[in-house]
This record gives sequence, C-alpha cells and structure tokens, in this order.
Amino acid sequence: MLLIFGLGYTAARLAAAWRAERGPGSVVGTTRDGREGSLRFDDEAAVRAALSRASHVLSSVPPDGGVDPVLARYGDGLGARWLGYLSSTGVYGDARGAWVDEGAPTGGGRRGARAAADAAWLALGARVFRLPGIYGPGRSPLDRVRDGRAHRVGLPDQVFSRVHVDDIVAGVLAARSAPAGAYNLADDLPCAQDDVVGYAAALLGLPPPPLVSLDSLSPMARGFYAENRRVANGKARRVLGWVPAYPDYRFGLRALKAMTSPAAVSAAPPAASADHR
Repeated sequence: MLLIFGLGYTAARLAAAWRAERGPGSVVGTTRDGREGSLRFDDEAAVRAALSRASHVLSSVPPDGGVDPVLARYGDGLGARWLGYLSSTGVYGDARGAWVDEGAPTGGGRRGARAAADAAWLALGARVFRLPGIYGPGRSPLDRVRDGRAHRVGLPDQVFSRVHVDDIVAGVLAARSAPAGAYNLADDLPCAQDDVVGYAAALLGLPPPPLVSLDSLSPMARGFYAENRRVANGKARRVLGWVPAYPDYRFGLRALKAMTSPAAVSAAPPAASADHR
C-alpha cells in the first residue's frame, strides 16, 4: 500500500495512477482537513495505523516555518520501507543560467528550509524528486492566459525549467525499483517564461499578455525571477529509464489545448529557439 502525505495537485494524480495499476484499496492519503475520504494529517492514531500497513510512503508536504511537518510528527515511523519526497529544484539556488544536476550544491537562495528537508529525506534513504515549475490540466500557462492572469517581464536571459505533472507521476513510478538518491525530473528545454506565455497565447489565438515591471510583482514573484538556472535530467533518464512524454513546453501545451479544443488548428505557432547542452 502507498501512503501519501499531502494529497495536492501532483500527489493526487500519482494516487490515481497507482490505483489504476494496483486497485482501489492500494492508496491512502492525508490532507489537513480529511476531505474526500483522506486521513486528517493530525489524526495521529489513524495515520500511524496506515503507516504500519504501508510498503511505500511518499510526502509532498513542504516545510512549514522551517520544519518538515511529516518528519517532525511521523519521522520515527518511516523506516524499513520505500520512501519518496517531492522536493524542488529551488534547492540549487541561482546558477546564473548554468546547468545544474544532482551533484550541484544545494542550500542556496531562498529555499533554505526546503534544502534542509531535502537533505533530511535523503539521509533516511528516500528517492528525492527535485521538481521545477509544474504544469498540467487545469494549472498551466493556457489557464493563466485565458483568465487574464498571465504577464511577461521582458527578461529573455532569465531561464527556467518546467515539467508536466504526468511526467512526474511516470518518474515516481519508475523509481519504485531504483536506488535511493536525488533525481531531477525536468523537461529538455529550459527557457524564458515569456516564451512559454507567448506560445500559450498564440495557441489560444490571443495577443501576448502585457509586459510588466518586476517592481509591480509580489515579493514571491520577484523571488522567482531572482533565480536563473537550467535543470539537467540525465540521471533520471539513465537510472530510472525515464523519458518525458512532454520533452518541452510546446508538446505539453499542445496536448493540453487538445484536451479542451480537439479541432485541429491550421498551423501551430512558430517554435521557440532550442537550447542545447
């Protein structure tokens, strides 16, 4: 049985894939309030009972106030089973646009608590999945452009990586028989956020969103643009045999567009220039 701490967007899709493969009783998950048949995170008796039955445990719960809630409350019961943790490529900090792999230093930038949690899960023998910007059904640049929430910042040299949620699910499933350690799950084409937003707008037949200044953004958004890196996925390909179904944002956005507008368009938007390793 798989026990998931934190049934959020990505973990819920993993739970669905696990159930489809192993049956309806094969996954139990926690949420803060116990909604939709999940366990309430602070219902310690019920969570520990599920933990005692679990062969696999995965956490998607981020640090809270500098502390990993799962490790703080249930860390003493995690041993002797498969462990997974959904971390962030933010643990690498700012690389000034350079490539980073799993051997790069961690702990820099604005994600000190996340880096500490990442290291703690690694020390327990977990498979730690370092994830960049996640997109997928209902949560993508297409949705932000369509709803008028997207913007451009005019920083073509500010480069980020991203990954489709279903490629994360595939990576976690592939790691069930893999050695413990860190794995970057990212697509093959890091690029400027403006390229992605512009492509999404073109797919929708809409003009590019307006340019805004960094000063007009929230502190959290400004922190996002303070980091610049390209995330390499070679270890996941080599060790897990993982190949992303959506190797760049153009594949992913076209697939998402087809889910809501299946009629073919006459021509795809022009492709952005490719990065090369």
